[in-house]
Formats: sequence, structure tokens, C-alpha cells
Amino acid sequence: MTPPRTTDQDPLHPPIEPYEHGMLDVGDGNLVYWEVCGNPRGKPALVVHGGPGSGCGPGSRRFFDPERYRVVLFDQRNCGRSTPHAADPATDLRHNTTDHLIADMERLRAHLGIERWLLYGGSWGSTLILAYAERHPERVSEIVIAGVTTTRRSEIDWLYGGVERIFPEAWDRFRDGVPEQERGSGRGAGSARDLVAAYARLMESPDPAVRERATADWCAWEDAVLSQESNGSPSPYSGRPPAARQALVRICSHYFSHGAWLAEGALLRDAGRLAGIPAVLVHGRFDLAGPLGTAWELAGVWPDARLVVVEDAGHQGSAAQRREVRAALDAFAG
Repeated sequence: MTPPRTTDQDPLHPPIEPYEHGMLDVGDGNLVYWEVCGNPRGKPALVVHGGPGSGCGPGSRRFFDPERYRVVLFDQRNCGRSTPHAADPATDLRHNTTDHLIADMERLRAHLGIERWLLYGGSWGSTLILAYAERHPERVSEIVIAGVTTTRRSEIDWLYGGVERIFPEAWDRFRDGVPEQERGSGRGAGSARDLVAAYARLMESPDPAVRERATADWCAWEDAVLSQESNGSPSPYSGRPPAARQALVRICSHYFSHGAWLAEGALLRDAGRLAGIPAVLVHGRFDLAGPLGTAWELAGVWPDARLVVVEDAGHQGSAAQRREVRAALDAFAG
């Protein structure tokens, strides 16, 4: 077969559709959507989406050679096509934590009869990949990450506070979306966690107008942080469908107000558990949402990981970043 043609604008494989999909009962009343595409006899790989709460999209399939990979995608609890959906205020998020998601991944692996798989994802997805791989290193063959985060509280402080030094007017609007008595004191990183926790409470309000306003204000801030990226969408958060947007904000604020239920710095501290797992870390130089420093730290404590810095990319990536990710996955396909 002639290899798919790539261009600078579209360096990925052609679109493909799943040949199998289903809903996995993971307990606590939750059903997790999953799908498989590519070659049923190919190398197993799992796509771990970001957010948390974004859901998986068809574009992620295109990073993989469909003749050499058996690609599994899934929607994490309460988002995408998984049920119940977090946009419904009656949906209880108590059973949606990092540990629950790790257990869901293991249950899906066993359900599909996979012994080991490559893990691919970015942003929040990279945190979940690292947490899973440190818990179950024997189940991971390789890792490719596009945009490294570990969801340390220091990273949350930066995203929802520290970066206000670059976008003070947008951060004031973000802060003003929270009742004054719940804002905490000070500016920037000093009150970031108070703000995130306050938004989590707003997203639990029985009043739909309160939830809609909190969703809009949160997404406007996230858009502002990414607004200087020349290779991305002008409204990557606000431009999502209403239900997807509400689920994203509700799950994000739920996770970040709890530090993703991870001890501070645990994923870097325990990186020794990743020894022997080859990895490629691809990170944009101008990623303000998840600055390059975290990727640099991780590469420094993970000898089997190679860090690739993409000079024209931010958090949303670029054609050059997509080329690097595809090249890494092509190389690992065997």
C-alpha cells in the first residue's frame, strides 16, 4: 500500500473509523464509552484525552498508522459519550477521581484482552498516563506525550493565578465570576486554589443560570491563556458545545480543587517506576498553560524519555508538533 501523503499543514494519517465500540460498566453506576480502530492484529495503543473532561475526538486516531496499530480510545468518566454526563447536575462526581480513572483503564485493558499497550496523550492526559504507568509499569510498552503536565498544585497555581501577570484584565474577570466573600485574598497564584474551589462549588449549584455563568467565565479565562498562540483556535474552550463545555468545567474544577488526589510532586518523585519504558515527550516552547519546565524536570528524572521542544508551538500544538508526535508513534510501531 502506498504510504499516506503528508504535508506541513496536515502531517497526519488519513481519517479512520472504529471497527468496534461499546460501553464498559465500571461500577458506581458509570458506563465508559470505548472504541477501537486500525488493525485488529496491530500493536495495542491507548489514547488518553485531556481536560480532565474533554472526551476523546476522532482527530487523535490520525496520529497512528492504521495498518500497524490497534488504537483504543475512551471517554473518561462523566464526559464525552460516557454516562451519566457531568453536564447533568444530578450526576454525582464522588466516584470520579484519578484512582477511579486508573482502575477504568485497567478494566478496559482486561476487557479487550490486551497484555501491554502504548500510551499516548497530552495535557491532563499526560498526568493520567504517568499515574497509570507508575501504578502499572508492566502494562506499558512505550509512552508518547504531547504537552507534559503533572497537575502539581504549583502548576494549578500558575494556570489559575500566576499567569495573571500576563493577562491581568482577563484574570480580573475570572476572579469577578466568584462571589467576593469566596475569592480569597491577594492576586494571582496566592488565591488560585480558592478560586478553583469556588468555581467547583458554583458548578454544583442547582440554578442553571449560575452554572452557565461559571462555565462561560472559566472558559473565557482558559481561552485568554491560549490567546497568543498563532497555531491554535481563537476559542478552544468557549467554542465547544454547551453540554461538553459544562462537563469540562465541572470536572476540571472538581479535579483541580483536589489536586487530582495526588501528593504534591508524586509523579516526579516516583518517576523511577518508569525505568525501562521508552518515551518521547513533545512540548511547545510557548505553552503558557503548561510551561516547559515540567517537561524538562520529568526528562531529567526519566533516563528512557527523550524530550523534543517545538519552537513554534503552545498548548494547542502546531503542524511541527504533530509531525514530531506522528514520527514518535511511527517509530514505536515496530
